[in-house]
Parts: sequence; structure tokens; C-alpha cells
Amino acid sequence: MTTQPAAAPEPWRDPAADPGERVRALMARMTLREKLAQLYGVWVGIDAGGEMAPHQHDFVDAAVDLDDLVRHGIGQLTRVFGTRPVDPLIGAHSLARRQRQIVSSNRFGIPALVHEECLTGLAAWQATIYPAPLSWGATFDPDLVRRMAARIGQTMRGLGVHQGLAPVLDVARDLRWGRVEETIGEDPYLVGTIGSAYVAGLESAGVISTLKHFVGYSASRAGRNLAPVSAGPREVADVLLPPFELALRAGARSVMSAYNDTDGVPAAADTTLLTGLLRDTYGFTGTVVADYFGVAFLHRLHGVAADRADAAGQALTAGVDVELPTMDCYGEPLLAAVEGGAVDAAAVDRALERVLRQKCELGLLDADWAPEVPEEVDLDDAASRSLAREVAEKSIVLAHNDGTLPLAPGARVAVVGPRADTAGAMLGCYSFPLHVGVHHPDVPFGVTVPTVAEALRSSFDVTYALGCPVVGGDDAGIEEAVAACADASVCVAVLGDRAGLFGGGTSGEGCDAPDLRLPGRQEELLEALLATGKPVVLVLLSGRPYELSRQIDRLAAVICGFYPGEEGAPALEGVLSGRIDPSGRLPVSFPAAGASQPSTYLAAPLGRRSEVSTVDPTALFPFGHGLSYAPVTWVDVSATGSLWPTDGVCRVRVTLRNDHSRPASEVVQVYLHDPVAEVARPERQLIAARRVSLEPGATVVVDIGLHADLTSYTGRDGRRLVDPGDVELRVGTSSEQFVATLHCTLTGSRRHVGFDRVLAPEFGS
Repeated sequence: MTTQPAAAPEPWRDPAADPGERVRALMARMTLREKLAQLYGVWVGIDAGGEMAPHQHDFVDAAVDLDDLVRHGIGQLTRVFGTRPVDPLIGAHSLARRQRQIVSSNRFGIPALVHEECLTGLAAWQATIYPAPLSWGATFDPDLVRRMAARIGQTMRGLGVHQGLAPVLDVARDLRWGRVEETIGEDPYLVGTIGSAYVAGLESAGVISTLKHFVGYSASRAGRNLAPVSAGPREVADVLLPPFELALRAGARSVMSAYNDTDGVPAAADTTLLTGLLRDTYGFTGTVVADYFGVAFLHRLHGVAADRADAAGQALTAGVDVELPTMDCYGEPLLAAVEGGAVDAAAVDRALERVLRQKCELGLLDADWAPEVPEEVDLDDAASRSLAREVAEKSIVLAHNDGTLPLAPGARVAVVGPRADTAGAMLGCYSFPLHVGVHHPDVPFGVTVPTVAEALRSSFDVTYALGCPVVGGDDAGIEEAVAACADASVCVAVLGDRAGLFGGGTSGEGCDAPDLRLPGRQEELLEALLATGKPVVLVLLSGRPYELSRQIDRLAAVICGFYPGEEGAPALEGVLSGRIDPSGRLPVSFPAAGASQPSTYLAAPLGRRSEVSTVDPTALFPFGHGLSYAPVTWVDVSATGSLWPTDGVCRVRVTLRNDHSRPASEVVQVYLHDPVAEVARPERQLIAARRVSLEPGATVVVDIGLHADLTSYTGRDGRRLVDPGDVELRVGTSSEQFVATLHCTLTGSRRHVGFDRVLAPEFGS
């Protein structure tokens, strides 16, 4: 009796084989339709009700027949957990069944890659809601953000999710833009370092991190969502691109093209951007995915494509590998365009190779791959909540204090305002309850989110009054809030934004502001509270800074929380009571005067206060600012030598001491002042920051290395590099508050002008 040898697995299923060979072997056997099937996502719940992406209502009729599509395969599944409230364990079993259906139905047994939003944690019902990205920036703590992202990634992998659509690396340019809350801040170094830490954490869990939005989205005219971008090559190179470069070095495996056009060219159709710069210059080898409906928008919104087939051809040729969120242009229209010769089949193969290689990396092509189903699911366990609280505590910024804070134990406190006693005040627009749950009002949040009033009742004698809603209200409500202050020793006014989508809030995607005044009647409420003569502590829970110059001299204190997540209220209580020493620093500057003033601290010197304009751009609270109950003592600031070689490292050394009986924190900030670039560029820009913790009585030496990388973009005029010269390093606690100025001479044959490549060594090339 003879035994037949076991059939060898198909070469693309062999995990020991070279990934490139595996992918090529598979591609050689695929039909054009099967290839295209790997280049789009499928959003089964696109018609679930409620708009979660721009113009989603226009695509509801694009709901697909999954049973028919799976015969050819499916590239991605869109938001299995993030489309409607789904019990996580039931959702995991449902996803596994769907994956088995996909695998068994297509000729090659290729499963779908699953992606979800994860900007404030996994956007799924009952999952931990972490602080919004602006709060990440306020921590100035990359290590903490890395740990948070790793935890988020582990949660995602446990459910069978492979890709997360985060972080947002857009640098805030106009603070009226609704999506400022989704940014990490207004400085490219801060955005780049914190964003890179998020990437490293997510990727460490085996989840693909997707950088968005590439590039220019945050520089839209007048801060309007999806508006054109008017940014020259120097601004793009110095401000908008560095965070993406740093995050790519950190290991990001996916990039999302932006909605906007720059100088008339939409990002999704920009070959120079998506291939020339991203691939050829940066060496990126991962996948480029379209922002939701971004390919179709080339036809529907931008008007640069004649129809869906033309839009597909332009995007694919430019370098968009995957159409999200669902099949539209990359389906039948692209099939007809390739078969008719309007689109080169080689462009399909180029994108397909990247997609399949990524699936190969994830193990999705291995012979033994099978969907894993957890036995039990707890998406908001104690460890996750503890981490969410740590991020929240380190993100709270004490911007102003006349000595009223911390409040005395048991104090009689009037807690008033539209954000004082509502759980949603803690959450950003990409949190599940406000992004998805708002369309299902009968479904509870799924996680416990205390309010500020609830948290303060644990430490103080609290009287509560609404005063007015975020928008609207009447005189009676304001009078009730004033009455609540009568027997109180202090008033805590909790004001700010309601996060939402597309007009459903005062902050968030599609919720741009015409100016930087507090929304609705909130400034009127604040004035009424100040008129009582009681000390007023303003707690601002918002997605952007607001103009407070008319009240600042009368406010006892100002605390800023940028949507601090499900544990935000206990963190705020800790700061108000003194249990926690405030240690956050502002990731965005607050304007001093002129409610419509949109500029950030990265304005050129000609944008400073001057006799040629009535607008004063001086910040009320500058970028990097933050107070403490236990400020550290700056003992010494020095540089190790006065020469800074263009091919080497300059070191800055700072000695700090904690003279208090409680632990203290400081964020050491180093700004580059470049006299050569003074007229056309920002006067100074952050090039290094280190968060430092000190135990009582401790002395700490902070050693910061600065690396000048001469691989910089040369600019349209080719004059990026100039002769060596003197620069100043200004070291201090914010963009306007310096302890010392160090003079250095850059040495070498050439040096760059500007700030785009001055990096700490660990982020250098």
C-alpha cells in the first residue's frame, strides 16, 4: 500500500517563503475583477442611520450585496464595531463568521483586513474613551501616549481588527477649524513627537497605524472644513510635513490622503505628493488609503474628474491604493476603465502588491490563518480606565490662578454652566457616544463617564445650576445660576463646547466657528457670574481655545481640559481640590484680543504687534504655558560648547530642583530663534521638549540633544541651504517665557534656514 504525499500548499500560503514571491505568485493567478476586489472597503452598515462621514447620505444607495461581492474577495471591512452599538462579544463572533464566509467564498481564501476609528480609543460600544488628541499634546509626554496607544492596539487585535485610522498629524493652523480638537496641537515638533509615540504604541500591538490627513487639511482657508488650502512650499515643508516624516520613521504602515486641494490640486489626485514625495523621497512602502469618499469627491466636489471612472483612474495613478469606506469608484467604474484602456493595468498591480504584502505581514495569507474569537470581552477594564485617568490628569492645564486654587476642603461651591453636569462634556467628536451613539439615543453610553458636578460632590458642598445651554438659553436660566452663587464661597463655571459632527455641535468635524468667542450666551453667563463678586473659577471643556481677554483680569482661575475622556471629571476634581498638581501645558495658544484672530504662535515677525495693523496677535496664554501648585526651581541652563556642527549634535543641559513637599513636574522647552529667517518665518519655534517629574527635594539634570539634519526640502527657489551662522536657543516654560538664551554657531559647509529638520537625536535620521 502506498501513501500519497500531502499536497504542497499554494506558494502564497507558505509563511516561510519570501513575502514578495508569495505576493507575486498570488497576483499571477488573479483575474482583474479579483484584483480590484482587494482595493476597496465594504461598509455593510452605511445605511445604519446618522451621518458619520461627509456626504454619507449621498452614498447610502451604494449599500452592497455582501453575498455577491465575496465571490471575488473583499479588501477591507469598514467599521464592524464602529457603525452601530454592538455588544463586543457578539460583534467579535459576527466578524469571525463574516471572515469565514469571505475566505470560503473567494478562490484564494483571502480574508478581509478590518479597520476601525481609534482617535479616542477604539470607537466601539463599551470601549474605554481616552482623552482627545489635543489632550495628548497637553501632556507633552510621548511615553504616556505610547502606552495608551499600545493598550488601544491590544484591544483592537483582541477583536480581530487589523488597522486603526489614527493618529491625526494635521498641525492646527486656524483655531476656528472644527477639527482642532482632533489635532495634537499647533506646533509641528509636538505633533510629530506625540504622534510618533502613538504610532509606535499602536504598531507594537500588531495594528496598522494610519497617518491622516496627508497633507494640508488643517490649513484650509478661514478654518472651513474641506476648504481649499493656500499654503506655499515653505509652509508645507516647515510646518505641515514634519509630523508625517517623524511618524513614518516610527513605523507607520498606512497613510490616508486628505480631502483638501492645495493650489488647486486635490491630495487624492496629486501624483507629486502621493508618489513623488511619499514614495520616492520618504521611501514609504505601505498602503495609501483614501479618506472616506475621497475618491468620489474628485468628481462630486472638486470637479477635476469627469465621472467616477475618471476619479478612480486619477486617484489610482496618483498613488491611492485603497478606496474607503465602501466600493464605489474602484468597483465597476474602474473595471470598465481598465478594460477599455483608459487606466493602465500596471497601476492596479502596483496597488495590489502593496495591499497583499500588508495582508501577508499580518498573517492573513498563511495556510493556517483562521479568525480568533475571544471567550470573553471587557473593553473597559480597570487597567484601561486607570490609564485613561493618568492621561487625563497629566493633560489638565492650569492657565491662570490668583491663589484661589486649590479650593479648601468642604468649601461651598456653586457649580454652574452647560458643561457642568453632562457626561458628553468630557468627550470628543470621535468618541463612540458622540460619533455613533448620538444616532441611537435609547442606547446608553456603554461606559461610566462622571460629570464635573458629580466628581466635585466627593470633596465639596455643591450647588448646581445650568445657567444656559451651550447654544441658546434664556434670562431665567442665567438668573438661576446667579442665585446659586448667593451662599457659595466660590463659583466654578464649567463652560465650553459640545462636540459633534456636521453642525451637530460647536466643535468637531464640520463644526467650524466664525470667531473665537465662547459659543451661544456663555460669555453673557460668565459676565453675570463675575458681577456677583464671588471668586469665579472658569473650567473650560472645549475643542479649541477661546478668547477670554475681557474677563481674565476678573477671573480667579482658569483651568483647561480638552475633552479629557471618561476619567476627565475625577482628574478635574483632583486639580481643583489640590489632590493633583496640575502639570499640563497648552498645545494651542489662547488669543489675547480680537475674537476672530485665528493665528497660532508660528506667525512670522511681521505678524507681531506693530503700528501697521490694529490686530494684536499676542497670546493671552502662549503655547506651552501651564502653571503648577509646586513650581520647580530652575538652577542652571547651559550648552555643551558653543559650536553646533551641521552634521552633529548640540547638547543643552538644564538643572531643575523641587523645593516643595509634594511631587512636581516641569516641561523643559527649547525654541530655535534664527535671525537669518526672521523676516519670513516664525521668530521662534519649538525644537525640543522634555517632561520631567521630581520628587520632593530632588534635583534632576535634563540633557537634550539637538540634531541638524541637512536632508531638508530645498524649496521652490532652491535657497533652503545658506552659509553657516549664529542662532539662539531659548530655553523656558512656553513660547514666550524663557529662563535662558544660549548662543550657538552652526558650523559646516551649509546649514538649513527654518525649523523643519532640527530634531532631537532619537527622532533624527
